[in-house]
Amino acid sequence: MFQPGEEGHDGAKHMLAEGVLEAAGRKVDAAFGLHVMSDRLPRGVFSTKPGPMMAAVSGLFVNVVGKGGHGSRPHATLDPIPVAAEIVTALQTLVTRRFSVFEPIVITVGTFHAGTRHNIVPDNARFEASVRTFSEEALAQVETESVRLAEDIAAAHGLTAEVRFNREDPATINDANEAAFIAETVKDLFGEERYAEMPEPVMGSEDFSRVLEAVPGSYMFYGATVKDDPNEAASNHSPRAAFDDSVLADGAALLAELAVRRMNRGY
Repeated sequence: MFQPGEEGHDGAKHMLAEGVLEAAGRKVDAAFGLHVMSDRLPRGVFSTKPGPMMAAVSGLFVNVVGKGGHGSRPHATLDPIPVAAEIVTALQTLVTRRFSVFEPIVITVGTFHAGTRHNIVPDNARFEASVRTFSEEALAQVETESVRLAEDIAAAHGLTAEVRFNREDPATINDANEAAFIAETVKDLFGEERYAEMPEPVMGSEDFSRVLEAVPGSYMFYGATVKDDPNEAASNHSPRAAFDDSVLADGAALLAELAVRRMNRGY
């Protein structure tokens, strides 16, 4: 599966719609995916876990609409900046006060834009946030409550909020048997020291999750750090990220071995 558009364009969804899982004449029996890591893992070490591995991701887009004017007369305006800032703060309170501490939720505001000059109250302020969840129940709740929170805070100040909530990638949930199959195969092929069980899921997201919704399978991480200590390395999404290409041969060998053994095992 040579997948385009993994980062934000949902390439897996398009490939599934075009029949990638039935391209061989019948639906595939199982699916395995591998993602290199510039940090987190020692070089050459594979890692996965049964069950939830990565979070679902959604986008929250908020545009607070007020009435601009001169900074010397804020009482004659409807200033959207403090209102949008209040919404940003309230979203963090929403996470800690509306959800159990045992239900992981992350809301991260990644952009905030407003105004053109320091002495002008702008007409609007807008921000975008990513929302990370694991369960459908939590996702449905945060979708409803984040939209309502933004709209109601704006209304309380006499402004309006235009809010859009986009569900993007679902949670990556590994089949327990297939995750165990990966662990067994790695240890058999490369040795015990080349496998490390993930202690907990990560809040990053991945559209290979759509494949795992359709067929049994498991995703895995693979250490490709250039540092002797992966904790000293830049993360995958850093502009300073670096990868050791020498690990690629073993990654390809593992995928091939998984395919052969899985086919020999039957379905």
